[in-house]
Amino acid sequence: MDLRIFGFQALWSPYLLVSTLVIILVYFYVTYFKARDRFQVKEGLYFTGAMVLFYIIKGSPLDLLGHLSFSVHMVQMAFLFLVIPPILLFGIPEWIYRKFIFKKWFIAISNPLFTLIFFNGVFSFYHVPSIFDIVKVDMVLHTSFTSILFVSSLFMWWHLVTKVEGSVRLSGLKKIGYIFANGILITPACALIIFAKAPLYATYSDPAIWAEALKLCVPAGTLAGLNLSGPEMFISMPVLEDQQTGGVIMKIIQEIVYGIILASTFFAWFRDDTKKGDEATAKYLEANPHLR
Repeated sequence: MDLRIFGFQALWSPYLLVSTLVIILVYFYVTYFKARDRFQVKEGLYFTGAMVLFYIIKGSPLDLLGHLSFSVHMVQMAFLFLVIPPILLFGIPEWIYRKFIFKKWFIAISNPLFTLIFFNGVFSFYHVPSIFDIVKVDMVLHTSFTSILFVSSLFMWWHLVTKVEGSVRLSGLKKIGYIFANGILITPACALIIFAKAPLYATYSDPAIWAEALKLCVPAGTLAGLNLSGPEMFISMPVLEDQQTGGVIMKIIQEIVYGIILASTFFAWFRDDTKKGDEATAKYLEANPHLR
């Protein structure tokens, strides 16, 4: 069935579009018009790209599809918490970070162990079936959980992408361990979804609860005029296969993203270690010229 039956507002979230554009305009006002001498084009592109991707994930028809298909929902989760945060962090100028990183509250909640456990814990907690089905039909809970997860993902990624001097920074080896730990901690939630023998989430398998969940993105007036029997009207894949596919997609994207970060971290660490070794050797030979 054609998704256009849900209407323009459900498909394109005009309020979110306007909000996204306002945020981008405020960003350029602060970073370009108010601090032009410190503006970097690369940072502007990163920030704009992150915000456009955010709108595609949460404001385009992809968001509506996430209510119809669990596998699309997991694509949203993967991009929202694993892809967008590092791009967004790359787009924020260092001088803005410096207004916060030395505050006591920032130091407390950006502790590497805390950010590691908190993000993965909330993500796993969110995907417990009984909790998921409650959150997906309540606008306040859904917005709150998504916001908490997004902010916690930013703090989790902070330790992997930040280059701000004076902030809490992990050494190359610790950063590699941090990446591996993230991969391990998110695995149980994915495994629960992938290896389940029956559908776990009523919001994708029970037509009545599914219809309630649709109210989060489809205006009540539009929904009342539709005769819907369930997600199978739009998704041909059986519910269980859709669920398992979602778990696999999440794990694959996570492995790709963490793999890229792991490779860049390893090579950066290797280059720094080699450079330090060369500098130490040069100093030693300079102090002992007879060894040349």
